[in-house]
Amino acid sequence: QLQASGGGLVQPGGSLRLSCAVSGSIFSINAMGWFRQVPGKQRELVATITKGGSTNYADSVKGRFTISRDSAKTTVYLQMNSLKPEDTAVYYCNAGFSISTMRNGYWGQGTQVTVSS
Repeated sequence: QLQASGGGLVQPGGSLRLSCAVSGSIFSINAMGWFRQVPGKQRELVATITKGGSTNYADSVKGRFTISRDSAKTTVYLQMNSLKPEDTAVYYCNAGFSISTMRNGYWGQGTQVTVSS
């Protein structure tokens, strides 16, 4: 019900845009976001956007990543600029009732982002 796409291999300093499309019957979605995970570490929050359009970012990506959504609110994007090797991870999109409970909501399949020269 959440379909993520857009990952790939990019050189340091490059850009990628991830997309997450909502399909099917998903109810009570007031918050969407992106998380990332590297092997051996916990999944960490990257960015969130609420139904009202408020955004929030992890300190490590502020000023480089931008979360947005389309007007129909069925697709969420993560524009990633000035990518660094430490941004390498599997990125997951997430949707839920609220920012505080979204981890208990819906998850898309991961998409690999690799930043390497």
